[in-house]
Amino acid sequence: MELNEIIAQRKAKFERLSAKGANLYYNQPFTGRIIIVDALQDFQEGKSISISGRIISRRSHGKVVFMDLRDSTGKIQLYIKSDFVGEEKFNSLEDVDIADIISVKGELFKTHTGELTVKVEDFVVLAKALRPLPEKWHGLKDVELRYRQRYLDLIANEEVKKVFLTRSRIIKAIRNFLDDKGFLEVETPMMHPIPGGAAGRPFKTHHNEYDSDLYLRIAPELYLKQLLVGGLDKVYEINRSFRNEGVSTRHNPEFTMLEVYCAYANYEDMMQLAEDLIIYAAKEVLGDLSFLYQGKTIELSSPWQRRSFAQLVKERFGIEPEDEAGVMLNKLQAKGFAQGLGRLTRSQVAKIIEDILEQDMFVNPTFVTDYFTNLCPLAKTKENNPLISERFELYVAGLEIGNAYSELNNPIEQKRRFLDEIKELGSDEKKAIDEDFILALEHGMPPAGGLGIGIDRLVMLFTGQPSIRDVILFPLLRPEKENQ
Repeated sequence: MELNEIIAQRKAKFERLSAKGANLYYNQPFTGRIIIVDALQDFQEGKSISISGRIISRRSHGKVVFMDLRDSTGKIQLYIKSDFVGEEKFNSLEDVDIADIISVKGELFKTHTGELTVKVEDFVVLAKALRPLPEKWHGLKDVELRYRQRYLDLIANEEVKKVFLTRSRIIKAIRNFLDDKGFLEVETPMMHPIPGGAAGRPFKTHHNEYDSDLYLRIAPELYLKQLLVGGLDKVYEINRSFRNEGVSTRHNPEFTMLEVYCAYANYEDMMQLAEDLIIYAAKEVLGDLSFLYQGKTIELSSPWQRRSFAQLVKERFGIEPEDEAGVMLNKLQAKGFAQGLGRLTRSQVAKIIEDILEQDMFVNPTFVTDYFTNLCPLAKTKENNPLISERFELYVAGLEIGNAYSELNNPIEQKRRFLDEIKELGSDEKKAIDEDFILALEHGMPPAGGLGIGIDRLVMLFTGQPSIRDVILFPLLRPEKENQ
């Protein structure tokens, strides 16, 4: 049957139910409603209950109808017989379909096969589904449709729902860990007068009242460090950030980050914090420190290994810390990478290098340290080597999970580095330098360590998902074609 015919039939059923007095789309479930999982866990033969949910299957046997009802917590069987609900009510089931949302009341009992079931004494249709569930409940297979109509994906694919329940548990575990460590959760602006805090192309908007351009935040870093100046020594934000760049299995223009800042700490402290936090979350959510990700066994047990970025790129590409962007690019191209590319900034070349290294990066957690100072404008340099910064990136299973610095708190040096960045990009100084941040540093920021962890990628890791789109409820998609 064509979809249009199904919709027409369901609309006709809606009209018949309405004509019989059903007050559809209004909230009138039976009083004392409980969730299905409570009915199952606290099962008592003969106990009267009221539950609500979506019909996901139906089997008719003359004057008896069996249905499966699902809510967000579980599934239970319904047993509906004309003797119990009355002939008129039973006959109205002809206009009730799979996917409709109903509320029922009745008694709990076990069938002869031992299945926990509700003997329905009354039911109310709360919402009529005018469209059928996808593929007759056998699972939604069309990947594009899954992302575009996530509600269908959640209905049809129980494993998808588990991914997002796990995501929620991961974020809860992160909050619990940091709260117990004395960190304060804060909120900082999503709209910035100047894009900053990380390398990336921003989304631009305009505020009419002030007649000023604003940018969706690339990162909350500069605001969070202003809070350190203000005396809030341990802060974190689980934030939405935005970058107007490419889309891939590892990148979505809108993403979720954890950023943590701790006064009187450095990047070594952030290494320990990252290791402790992720191990804690794994224990809380997975119950184990060993698990599979895309066919690879991941082992999170301490201690995590460390590798030097400076040493890796020297061994593989012959690149040195003092090399200019053009020299770095020439050395990459001599090794067969980045062919056909012209003038790039150091940050752009570094991104190419990181992408190359990610492809065969270590399976188990690895802190990659010793990044070139000219790639880290917000990080302190090593005391004995100004060409190398106190920074690390954390990789697991080829995914970059985290990034951390010993935060630069010298306002004179910070402004100089901002100016160097502007010179390299060819930007207008007034548009590129965050003078408010420099002003804050001039009032004195304590030495500090900062850590960023990609929540979406951490969820990918813990749930075994190959694409970032599989762990974001509504990923950004291309506009649908007009003829679709």
